[in-house]
Amino acid sequence: MDQPLLEGGAMSPRRLFRVLLGLCVGLCLALATQLAAAAAPDGFIIDQGWSFRLLPESAQAAAHPEAAPWLPATVPGTVHTDLFANKLVPDPYMGAPEAGLQWIGLADWEYRTRFDAPRAALSSARSDLVFEGLDTFAEVWLNGEKLLESDNAFRTWRVKVEGRLRAHGNELRIVLRSPIAKLLPRVQAMPHKLAGNYPSPYGDEPKEAMTGNFARKPGYHYGWDWGPRYVTTGIWKRVVLQSWDALRIGDLQLRQDRVDAARADLVAVASLDAVRAGTFSLRLWQTAPGGKRSLAAQQRVILRAGANRVELPVRVAHPQRWFPNGYGAQPLYRYELDVGEGERILARTGARTGLRKVELRRDPDARGRSFYFVVNGIPIFAKGANSIPFDMFQPRVSKAQLRRVLQSAADANMNMLRSWGGGYYESEDFFDLADELGLMVWQDFMFGGGMQPAYDAAFRANVVLEARDQVRRLRNHPSIVLWCGNNEEEIAWKYWGHGKTMKAADAAFADRVWQGYVQLFGADLRQVVAEEGGGIAYWASSPGDDLLDVANTPAGGDMHYWEVWGNPAHPVTKYLEITPRFMSEYGLQAWPVQRTVDAFAARGEQGVATPVIEAHQKFMAGKGNERLMKYVKEEFGEPGDFADFIYLSQAMQAEGIELAALHHRASRPFTMGSLYWQLNDVWPGASWSSIDWFGRWKALHFHARRFYAPVAVAALRDAAGKTTVSLVNDRTRAVQGELRLRIMRLDGTLLRDERKPVALAPLSAAQAALYADADLLGQADPASTVAVFELRTKGEPLSRKVVYFKAAKDIAWPAAALEARLSRAGDGYALALRAEQFARAVWVDFGDIDAVLSDNALTLLPGERVSLRVRSPASLADLRRALRLRSLENVITGRAKTTAAFTKTR
Repeated sequence: MDQPLLEGGAMSPRRLFRVLLGLCVGLCLALATQLAAAAAPDGFIIDQGWSFRLLPESAQAAAHPEAAPWLPATVPGTVHTDLFANKLVPDPYMGAPEAGLQWIGLADWEYRTRFDAPRAALSSARSDLVFEGLDTFAEVWLNGEKLLESDNAFRTWRVKVEGRLRAHGNELRIVLRSPIAKLLPRVQAMPHKLAGNYPSPYGDEPKEAMTGNFARKPGYHYGWDWGPRYVTTGIWKRVVLQSWDALRIGDLQLRQDRVDAARADLVAVASLDAVRAGTFSLRLWQTAPGGKRSLAAQQRVILRAGANRVELPVRVAHPQRWFPNGYGAQPLYRYELDVGEGERILARTGARTGLRKVELRRDPDARGRSFYFVVNGIPIFAKGANSIPFDMFQPRVSKAQLRRVLQSAADANMNMLRSWGGGYYESEDFFDLADELGLMVWQDFMFGGGMQPAYDAAFRANVVLEARDQVRRLRNHPSIVLWCGNNEEEIAWKYWGHGKTMKAADAAFADRVWQGYVQLFGADLRQVVAEEGGGIAYWASSPGDDLLDVANTPAGGDMHYWEVWGNPAHPVTKYLEITPRFMSEYGLQAWPVQRTVDAFAARGEQGVATPVIEAHQKFMAGKGNERLMKYVKEEFGEPGDFADFIYLSQAMQAEGIELAALHHRASRPFTMGSLYWQLNDVWPGASWSSIDWFGRWKALHFHARRFYAPVAVAALRDAAGKTTVSLVNDRTRAVQGELRLRIMRLDGTLLRDERKPVALAPLSAAQAALYADADLLGQADPASTVAVFELRTKGEPLSRKVVYFKAAKDIAWPAAALEARLSRAGDGYALALRAEQFARAVWVDFGDIDAVLSDNALTLLPGERVSLRVRSPASLADLRRALRLRSLENVITGRAKTTAAFTKTR
């Protein structure tokens, strides 16, 4: 206890110390708060007290009176998620509610809130209301005064509000119009309609007059072949009130003019909005990857009232350079800019980047032109996948969700993601994670398909402003290595009949449409990237050859290949006949794991043709499950039940994509990229993804970690029975190792065993052998014999590829006799597996228990033992009870599907 006051009111030394300490802390906190308020880039975020309703005069109001009252809303958010939160609609993902929810996209909605203005907003010289994302046709009112009409979900809208704010009770009201109802009269009035993407099966808009490609909003909202049709609307990003007296920092670009091992020459380009002319001081602080902070540049400048642009040169000696995953570390530098007047800091902002040099190489050769990326002088073989939106309703995507999927991509040895153009420009969280994980990003502008009305100058001007917003927002991220104009619009016009049909109907209008396309994607967006992108390359369309006459060609540019899976649905061995410069799309479907299917469909609702399952199968170029069954049957035969169908679809997908990806890698340096379709899911359902909506890995993702390994063997057997063996090395150093070939029967009888030393040059792929079936089999039975190729190298995981001589359904499978032992190991568990005889596509499952395995989708040789790590909150006893093992021979032969023999834990 403190001593009492001394005589005369004096304090004890101990209490005096505490009071003085408290005053110091209070003053420091007050000063810090003042500085933070002056520097805060966010301002006052208006995210509380929102409500919404169906607009009374909306055409849908009479049919849906339940949505007429004012109801609580979440901002950022969407109308679909607000309706669901208020229990007015069912969960849009569970069961098959899609048809009954199409009225939402036809309705007009109203949002409102009240807020008290911060004192700074009332006293400052300038205040802006900033709408970071309004989806899409919005009318904004403040205190009864109309501020804004927006028409682009991808733009930031900024409105001056000084003099319009009250101290208390400001009313902000936003009316959001149905994009379908807004655009349909205009589209229907066109004598010749532009080709759209996927027509609605629900009658909410006519199939011959699709509106999606006229709206600057996420295209996938209108439905895609991996997700539902929910044409949502909403205030999908933050609403912020920003106030300032002297100036505002609009942007800080960290332009990298030169980066090499010796030095990095940067220019910090500050965009400043000054209320008045004056002399100001700029100080740029650098925090190096190790945490050391230093003054990188300073400058006194005279600013004029209005917009100003100031450049501060920065030199970094011996920079720690940023490398893609697998090629080095990802050190990141942080820069903070202070703008002051005298000793007073008026504004502050910061940005983070990685120092690297990125080039897109287009070198001519005898067969066309190359297409590959060079980072810090290293030619990179791009390994990865296409990413799509992470949810139908973007505001509920969490950073934890993004981290789980992007970490999974890096864990699978990926170094590139193509952020596809039919969704939205991803969040800062997405790009921050890509920076940290070394995942290069090929960034599409948001044009996913169908022809755009780019002949309309106002439409193009709107897109250019969108592009400037987004390039400026994202350009400091070292992960971005390419900006691409659109997805598949050029080939749709040239090869899918869109252009031919339009020319036949109205040749003059067709020419106008194409010239508008060339202007937007060949000139306007290219200019934006040249002016704003800091030296990153631009590409007009994917697939394409940057507007050359022929697109989607192996000779140059990038390719999408869909003749496997898509029409005409060739066998997967057709992948071996297509050797592109850069394969940016190809894919095979599969269902997610049983637990994910169980989340939206009861077991009694599960079947190849049941309504709920068909509602979550969105392949629109045919009957999705029929197409999937075709590929399953070709290799594995008829599934016994829906659970078998799930399992076999994953095995087919994994083995087919592995064949293609290894062919691409073995074709280096002619081929320099392999990005399969697709990484993730937008909801739980059948799709081409390797990671489902819950973040669970399909068999494909486990395979991807192996076929994308830096050092790998590719033993690829084609339809004619010819096996080409290639050795691939993505390391920047030479690798020595041993290549082993074993010919064995499925019971383990060894017929041949050969080993030879091999040397792999840096950054290379080289053919090691070529075999006809007879060269490998001799007189052995192709139905009971396999060829096992293994590459062992120091410091790298074993790479194995098994060659089969018959389709799996025609192989004489012996009983694998799988054994398993689960025991505690550290803070997790160890699962020891053994196969008495050959076991293909072994899948380990724990049912409804949360469990993460270090590996899965395995092929075990006769007598082989493997040990897997298991992380789970469940007990050992519960895990043992839930453990199920499934292998291909179980499913094809109909033998027991749950073989599991355990040895007690010591």
